[in-house]
Amino acid sequence: MGFVMSGLDRDSYDREYPDRVLVRRIVTYFRPHWRAMALATAAIILNSLLNAAVPVAISRGIDIVVGNFSVGSLVLVAIGVALLQATNFGLNYLSSVSGSRAVGDVVLQLRRDIFGAVINHDMSFYDEQPTGKLVSRITSDSQDFSLSVELVMNLLSQVLSVIVIGVVAARINLRLTLIMLALTPVVVLIALSYRKITRKVTLNARRVLAKVNANVQESVSGIAIAKGFRQEKTMYGEFEALNRQTYRVNVTRSLTLQTIFPILSTTFGLASALMLYLAGRAAWLGVGAPADALPAGAISVGNWYLFMQAMTYFWFPIVGVASFWSQFQDGLSAAERCFALMDAVPQVVQTASNPVPKLQGKVDFEHVLLSYTGKEVVLPDFTLSVASGESVALVGHTGAGKTSIARLLGRFYEFQDGRILIDGQDIRTFDLEQYRRQVGFVPQVPFLFTGTVMDNIRYGRPDASQAEVEAAAHHVAAGDWLADLPEGLQTDVGERGARLSMGQRQLVALARVLLQDPAIFILDEATASVDPFTEAQIQEGLEAVMSQRTSIVIAHRLFTVRNANRIIVLRGGEIIEEGNHEALMAAGGHYSELYNTYFRHQSLEYIENARKLAEAGA
Repeated sequence: MGFVMSGLDRDSYDREYPDRVLVRRIVTYFRPHWRAMALATAAIILNSLLNAAVPVAISRGIDIVVGNFSVGSLVLVAIGVALLQATNFGLNYLSSVSGSRAVGDVVLQLRRDIFGAVINHDMSFYDEQPTGKLVSRITSDSQDFSLSVELVMNLLSQVLSVIVIGVVAARINLRLTLIMLALTPVVVLIALSYRKITRKVTLNARRVLAKVNANVQESVSGIAIAKGFRQEKTMYGEFEALNRQTYRVNVTRSLTLQTIFPILSTTFGLASALMLYLAGRAAWLGVGAPADALPAGAISVGNWYLFMQAMTYFWFPIVGVASFWSQFQDGLSAAERCFALMDAVPQVVQTASNPVPKLQGKVDFEHVLLSYTGKEVVLPDFTLSVASGESVALVGHTGAGKTSIARLLGRFYEFQDGRILIDGQDIRTFDLEQYRRQVGFVPQVPFLFTGTVMDNIRYGRPDASQAEVEAAAHHVAAGDWLADLPEGLQTDVGERGARLSMGQRQLVALARVLLQDPAIFILDEATASVDPFTEAQIQEGLEAVMSQRTSIVIAHRLFTVRNANRIIVLRGGEIIEEGNHEALMAAGGHYSELYNTYFRHQSLEYIENARKLAEAGA
C-alpha cells in the first residue's frame, strides 16, 4: 500500500495525541455549553426509554389478538403506540436542535482559536507550510471535528437502548438473554480490531485532501505564469496525479470503514438465526397454554415477537457501540490535526511584553547570529548601528543577508545569538503588537487586499478618517498618481491588487505606511520595470515616507543608493564596506563592482551614452 500513501508524510508541526488527551480537550470546548448539551442528553434518555416501550406495546397487542381479543384494548394499544412515536419525534427534534447549536458554537470557537494561532505564527512558519494545507485544517478539519461529538451523543443513546432492552429481554426469558449477552464480546472484539488501521487511513485521507487544496491554491495563484510559459498541460498533469492519489487513498479508507459493517452484520445475522430458533421453540412450548400458566421455559407468542424485537433493538446499538471507535477515529483525527496546528510552537518568542513608547528609531545590531535551518548560517556575527532618522541602504549580491536584516528588525524571525536594540531596549522585551505599529514595512512585491484603494491605505490604521487617508494619498508624489485611477481612492484593486499596475501598487503601499506614521521604515525595493513617470512618482513617494524617519532599505534603485545617508555593503552576512556613494565609488571596492553591475545602467549618463551609441550605429 506504499504507492497509495507515498508523499503523505506528517507536517513538521504534527504530533500524536493519546485518545484520552483529545477527548479531554474536546470536552473543554463543550463545557461552556453544558446546558444545551444537558437538554440534548435528557431528550436522548427519554427517547431511548420510549423507543423501548414501542415493541412492548406491540407485543401486548399481539397477545390480545392471540388470547382474549378486545377491540377496546387493541385500540388503546394502537393509540399508545401512536403517542409514543409522536413523542419520539418531538424528543428527536429537541435533541437535534440543542445538540446542533452546541456543536455549531464549538466549531465557531475552534475555528477562531485555529485562525488566531495561524495568524500569530512567525514568518518562518509560513516559509515551511503550504497555504492550502493550512486552509484545509481551518475549514475541513474543524468541521469534521464535530463528527466526534455527534458520535458521542449517538453512543449515549445506543448505550441506554442496550440497557433498557436488556432489562426487558431478561424479564421475558433470562436464559435466552444470557445467551444473547454471551455473543456480545465477539462483536466488540471485531470492531475494536479496526481501531488502529481506521485512524491511519483517516489521517492519510485528510493529508491528501490538504495536498489537493495546496495544489489548487498554488495553481490558481500562479495561473498567469503557467499560461505565460504554456504549462497548463503540466499543471493539469500534476493535479491529475494528485487527484488519482486522492482517489486511491479515499477508496482505501472507504473500504476499511465499510468492511466492518458487513462483518458485524453477518455476525448479527448468525446470532439472530440462533436466537430465532431458541426463542421459537420456547414459544411453541407455550402455544395453547394460558398466558398466566405457561410451562417452564415457555413464552407467549407476543413475548416471542417482543424478544426478537429486543434482539434487533439490542444488536443494532451494540453494533453502533462496537463500531464507535472505528468511526470515532475520523473525528479524533480531525481534532488531532486542529490541535497540532494550534499547539505548534512559535520560534519568535518575546522575553517580556513591555509597553512601547513613541520610538526615536535608533537601531543597534550587536553580534547577531541568524540561521534559518540550524545548518546554514546567514548572519554569523552581524553588528550595525543606525542613528535615529538615518537612511541606510543595504546592497550586496543575492544571499548576502539584506532581506534577513530587514526581517529581524520587523521581528518576523528569531535570531539565535546577540541582541537587537531599539532606542537602547532589547527588541525581545517589547509588546510585539505595539512595536510593530511603529514599524512600517513595504515588501518587494506589495500585497493589496481585496477592496478599494482607500481600504488598503487605511489597512494599517482602521480608525483613520477619510480626510487622513486622502491626506496620506496626496502626500505621496503630490497625489498625481490618483488621477490615473478610474475612481480615485474608491477604485477596486481586485484580488491581490491585480487591477493596478505594479507601480500603482507600490504607491498605495507607500501611502499606507505614511498613514501609519512609523518611527522605523523598512523597504525591500521592487526590481520590476516601471515607466519613467511612475519611477519619478515612486521616488517622490519614498522621499515623503523616508523623511525624518529611520529607514532601512534593500536598495535596487540608483536613486535610493545615492540619496542614502549611508550605504552598507554586505557579503556572506558580513559588512565589508560602508559609506556614502561618492566615497565608496572612489574606493573602487566591492561597491564599485555592484554599482557597475546593478545600478550604472539606471543613470542618466549611461542612458544618454547608450542613446548616442545607438544613433551612431544607425
